[in-house]
Amino acid sequence: MKSFTEYLRFETKKRQEFVRITDEVSDIVRRSGVAEGLVLVSPMHITAAVYVNDWEDGLIHDFQVWLEQLAPASGDYRHHQTGEDNADAHLKRTLMGHQVVLPITKGKLDLGPWEQVFYAEFDGRRGKRVVVKVIGE
Repeated sequence: MKSFTEYLRFETKKRQEFVRITDEVSDIVRRSGVAEGLVLVSPMHITAAVYVNDWEDGLIHDFQVWLEQLAPASGDYRHHQTGEDNADAHLKRTLMGHQVVLPITKGKLDLGPWEQVFYAEFDGRRGKRVVVKVIGE
């Protein structure tokens, strides 16, 4: 079994941003040389999530509205008593999920017809990293 690790690096321009990273993850899988295995895609920030869903602007808007209803940015959070102002970002990350593990078949991501991989940032406006770790044969 072999493993292969690369990092995606980018700068988010807004506090909350959804970034499609399917092509970048696919490229890493291809470069890994793994034909059958798994790829872990994980944000290296506690206020960000990686998830798989449909790439449709209306759905992304719906996620943003839903998350804001469940964890409003203006909420009165105990975390803010520590001098931080991003408790909602931590909660939104938990709701969307921390990371994903995806199948690799015949050297390619094995996603459903509408499935795409996204990085969701909830406390952005600075450099960000995502670890992509491929394991298999």
